[in-house]
Amino acid sequence: MLPKGFLFDFDGVIVDSFNSHYSAWTSAFKELFNEEIAPFPKSHTGKTPLIIAEYFCSVIGKEHQTEELYHLKDEHLDQYFTVPELLPGVREFTDLLSEEKIPYGIASNATKQFLKNSIHHLNLNFTTVFGVQDYEKPKPDPEAYKTLAKALGFKEKDFKDLWVFEDSLTGTKAAKAAGMKPIGILTQYSEAELREAGSILVFPTLLEAYQYLVK
Repeated sequence: MLPKGFLFDFDGVIVDSFNSHYSAWTSAFKELFNEEIAPFPKSHTGKTPLIIAEYFCSVIGKEHQTEELYHLKDEHLDQYFTVPELLPGVREFTDLLSEEKIPYGIASNATKQFLKNSIHHLNLNFTTVFGVQDYEKPKPDPEAYKTLAKALGFKEKDFKDLWVFEDSLTGTKAAKAAGMKPIGILTQYSEAELREAGSILVFPTLLEAYQYLVK
């Protein structure tokens, strides 16, 4: 039997959006500080844009301008929107879930506008989507996945039967804390790292996860 529902992170699971985000960070940082931005730290994969902004500002001792950089990056992300690259297996997966009438949706630490723009331009079949503005406590807090699950019609007793696809340690910990089943995607971290964070299964992409389920 298939799980009762499927919950997806976005960046690193549905799309490769690194260039979309980092180019917006780079241009916003240059506009605000007239300096080159630091390389993106792997340790911040999956974290909220505000935490990432704080990191970039801290590198040059400008933590007091964290919120300014955060808002400017969001403007650049929208104004100079770059369509992210769709990762393998997404369409096959959503087609399967639609056919089987299994609820699914997205809960991401990315901004809502970026999610909407990406879904529109890639013509993806996701109608239930939550971004960082929709939570009081973003991932690694479980609120994001609990919010999505409840919006899809699930009760707390169903959470153990929900699969959550995550590429980050931050999101994996959120899914585990929600009492759901984290499934790792190997776009950022190793299988050992994802399993240590709580993933019960690990796949290179959603395509291999889809093939596993249809078998």
